[in-house]
Amino acid sequence: MPDLLPALTAKSTRANGQTYIVDAQGVRLPSVTTILNATKPAADREALARWRQRVGSEQAKQISGTASRRGTQTHSHIRRYLLGDDRPCPPAALPYWNSLHPVLTQIDAVRLVEGFVFHYDLGYAGKVDCVASYQGTPCVCDWKTSDRPKQSIERLGDAPLQLAAYCGAINQVYDELDLDHALLAVAVADQPAEIFWLDADRLAAYWQQWQLRVKQFYRRRHGLARS
Repeated sequence: MPDLLPALTAKSTRANGQTYIVDAQGVRLPSVTTILNATKPAADREALARWRQRVGSEQAKQISGTASRRGTQTHSHIRRYLLGDDRPCPPAALPYWNSLHPVLTQIDAVRLVEGFVFHYDLGYAGKVDCVASYQGTPCVCDWKTSDRPKQSIERLGDAPLQLAAYCGAINQVYDELDLDHALLAVAVADQPAEIFWLDADRLAAYWQQWQLRVKQFYRRRHGLARS
């Protein structure tokens, strides 16, 4: 069994269409994805609206639902694998599991699997896929599934900011860690997974961007509260 860090007791809750995470003391903080969605640049919102219009609302809902289910099943199987459970992979997730498995064989020293983390100073929380070592370097890991290769980090949307946010929260919660690298692995059916490696300099740049998005989120929220 891996040498896991103590897991934080927390739960997710929804309010006004947004996700919050509540810790054992009842402190409720917005999730990383809630902050990213609320502060998404206008160009990204417009691109999503155009896609929904092009495929139709029902088709868009079906595509999103299918992607969400396969992502959930793939994540669940990765979690079981990392924790030493060797039960078979569900058929719907198998193409993505096969894509990611070669990457997972290079993962060791697993410390956290799907664990909640909080950054009380900045005011956010999240659920991290994995903290482990990849090819010998400690890092925060994130697993994603996709219909087609992303090909460049610029096409990952806010995923690098998400990793920077998780890294900052992990380092605050667990004093013994000092992570400054991140791995984003994108599973594509019938193809090897894409690897995006964020070194210390790149992750620090995304961390700066993330802090700006958090400030933007709270400015907007306080502005709405006053109006």
